[in-house]
Amino acid sequence: MSQATSNQHDPDMLDEYDFSEGVRGKYAERYHAGTNLVRLDDDVAEMFSDAKSVNDALRELGKIIAEHQKKLHKSEP
Repeated sequence: MSQATSNQHDPDMLDEYDFSEGVRGKYAERYHAGTNLVRLDDDVAEMFSDAKSVNDALRELGKIIAEHQKKLHKSEP
């Protein structure tokens, strides 16, 4: 079965798509190395203008959490 024939069964694959010069597995190694992509819910994403603002907020939250944990460990017997 040719590529064009098999694409006819997938409604997401349009006839205009041409993968004839595609390289199978080109990014497979990078993908298997892992990624830290996280999809934010729409209501959360609306709070931030860009990735930098998300990272800045998470860094500050991380500092607060670390400080809180230090205080908890100091009060343990």
